[in-house]
Amino acid sequence: MIKKAEAVFEKHPRWVMAGVVAVTAVAVLITYATLKRPGDESCGDDCPPLETTPAKQTEGAVNWPLYGFSPARTRYLPAKHLKPPFKTVWKFNAHKLTEYSPIVVDGTLYGINNNGLAFAIDADTGKARWQHEVASLNASAPTYSRGRLFISNLEPGQVIALDAKTGRTLWQHSLPGRSESSPVVVGNKVIMGCECASLFALDFETGKTIWDTPLSGAIKAAPAFVDGVLYVGAYGGEVSAVKASNGALEWSSSGQGSGLGASGNFYGTPAAAFGRVFEGNTDGRMYSYERSSGNLAWSLSTGNYVYAGAVAADTPQSPPSVYFGSYDGNFYALDAHDGSQRWVEPAGGAVSGAGSMVGEVVYVANLAKTRTVGFRASDGKRMFNFPDGAYNPVISDGQRIYLTGYKTIYALEHVSKKKLLRAQRDQEAKKAQDAEKQPGKSGEKSAG
Repeated sequence: MIKKAEAVFEKHPRWVMAGVVAVTAVAVLITYATLKRPGDESCGDDCPPLETTPAKQTEGAVNWPLYGFSPARTRYLPAKHLKPPFKTVWKFNAHKLTEYSPIVVDGTLYGINNNGLAFAIDADTGKARWQHEVASLNASAPTYSRGRLFISNLEPGQVIALDAKTGRTLWQHSLPGRSESSPVVVGNKVIMGCECASLFALDFETGKTIWDTPLSGAIKAAPAFVDGVLYVGAYGGEVSAVKASNGALEWSSSGQGSGLGASGNFYGTPAAAFGRVFEGNTDGRMYSYERSSGNLAWSLSTGNYVYAGAVAADTPQSPPSVYFGSYDGNFYALDAHDGSQRWVEPAGGAVSGAGSMVGEVVYVANLAKTRTVGFRASDGKRMFNFPDGAYNPVISDGQRIYLTGYKTIYALEHVSKKKLLRAQRDQEAKKAQDAEKQPGKSGEKSAG
């Protein structure tokens, strides 16, 4: 056989070499097609219609009782009257990094810093009602329901129930792994994910396990809930739909990955809105899945990881849209229907935390400058700039916004531009007067 091959090569060397080159080229093309980064998907004109119901504008006080505002985790409060400019009413020192924003219920803010110090703050005064150390490491927000707070902890890996009035521990449930998945309460179930790659439902009263459902990988995101179904992404590269009643898996859909066989991880909390599930991935994309089937409607690439959860909102001034930041330093507004870009603006640095929208302004923090900025939803015009913030920045009770800085929580109240300018002038005048009173500032010799 070898001799025959040698004879063929001696008679037709160019043909043989051409064949080898052709085979090699085909192999290279196949390898490239297999390993290259897949292109974004778009359903275009075939996109299924969105399910839209105009949000009712709020006028009075409301609650923001869990991470993401609603069980669907849309992060949108339709309070058009609450807009910049703002003045700072009070500050609360949370002592350590506070990665997740607090929640606010009936005049009290509930939060926890990354060192596991849980606290309750009077929303009027900014004074602590109670403070208790409940863990040594935490990266989630509390959830309020029926007089109780539920918090997932990293170390120890557990879920803890507290009495909201006193902070007293009612029960603790140890998990097989760490958790930074902010819980959602559905009926008598407290539901959250675990880095042990399972979604858990615990009994509201006792903390005992009702069901647990293994998924594709470590679950760091908070599950979103709509119409009896939970939606959550995992580090196995899949988004899953799970029935809240019994933990049965409805569907699982994968991301496209970044090429070279990498699937990408779903870290951020999904937003379930308009009949879709929107979730970012470490492959640098934002994904839109059909909520009923898990079919991919569209995907859009950014320049880096998308850790941040998305805002999903349909406002009086803007169409149904998805708003989110990327580690590429930009903040995006996409049409929820087909993923087309409405606008993109620099956020000032890498964005790790989820944004949130109050009225017509969407707020986001950046890691590079640890500042919080606000963009007008209609066109991306910058409306707000605050010298603190790093991760998940703003919540609201419809009366004020509460901004989470690196380790400080601020209460901000709307003020007219005229009053704001007057206050600034008064402050500058007071500084000038104080400077004149200092020895040596007015031509007088200082004593001694």
